[in-house]
Amino acid sequence: MLATPTLLDYCENLRLNAINWRVNGGIMRLITSLAAFVGRTFAVWVILFAVLGFLAPQTFRQIGPYIVPLLGLIMFGMGLTISADDFREVARRPFDVAIGVLSQFVIMPLLAVLLTLIIPMPPEVAAGVILVGCCPGGTSSNVMTYLSKGDVALSVACTSVTTLLAPLVTPFLVLLLAEQYLPVNAGAMFLSIVKVVLLPLALGFLAQRLVPRLVAVAVPALPLVSVTGIVLIVAAVVALSQSAIATSGLMIFGVVVLHNALGYLVGYTAARISGLSLARRKAIAIEVGMQNSGLGAALATAHFSPLAAVPSAIFSVWHNISGALLANYLARKTD
Repeated sequence: MLATPTLLDYCENLRLNAINWRVNGGIMRLITSLAAFVGRTFAVWVILFAVLGFLAPQTFRQIGPYIVPLLGLIMFGMGLTISADDFREVARRPFDVAIGVLSQFVIMPLLAVLLTLIIPMPPEVAAGVILVGCCPGGTSSNVMTYLSKGDVALSVACTSVTTLLAPLVTPFLVLLLAEQYLPVNAGAMFLSIVKVVLLPLALGFLAQRLVPRLVAVAVPALPLVSVTGIVLIVAAVVALSQSAIATSGLMIFGVVVLHNALGYLVGYTAARISGLSLARRKAIAIEVGMQNSGLGAALATAHFSPLAAVPSAIFSVWHNISGALLANYLARKTD
């Protein structure tokens, strides 16, 4: 015979549910706070793990086989945050978005080629510099645009469009510009970008529709996942190319700094010539200068060599530092 629940049982259940709610709520608040802190100190963590990868290569080389899955996880997180409004922005302001997308896929690749012609460097490094120049905009650009008081909606729209175009545009540009340095299999690169970018993005976007409540709970923790993925990719690439970095690291760093700085400058100039407002010029400059270097590192490791991935790894470290500095400077500029 089943026992009838008493008022005491009911009160006890309420008490236990309240305790569980407080515990779970406290854990989520802790994770959210930790994610926000890690997101704010992103550059510090990237530098720290780059140094650790150089000093303890044997430890971080083991991450090498997981570079592509880590990037897929980052792209899945991006898919969880993409909204239909990002694409409505394209329809509302096609000219502005077109300027950003064209600047991204014209300025950075051509600057990369120019640098490889001016500065003597090994073929693997030259191919790696061109590859990172041919990548779409990085999601960090959206944060930096916000900090610069720029047009965040335009930045997000440009990042979304260049990311979706990457499977076609990036392999084509790499084949066109880098084949003189290393053999390029554009078809294999296309499939790689589809698997590590488009598929995870689509799954993340689909999850928003199927389990919106779960996604809403998970989104605050995404910075923690993204930062963890990027720092592990950087550490793995540095570890895999430790000896090459020891001999050519300073030269590669100089090339990356020039590439990044010129991207900001030429991107801003292109937006200004196009007649865009100051807020939009800020967005375009940062969007052009900051690349999805995680994708560059994954593609270089898979299709070229670990040495070719070094420019992307260094770019991951440097563009977050330079982006924060530029955002701080641009935030003080007004019309």
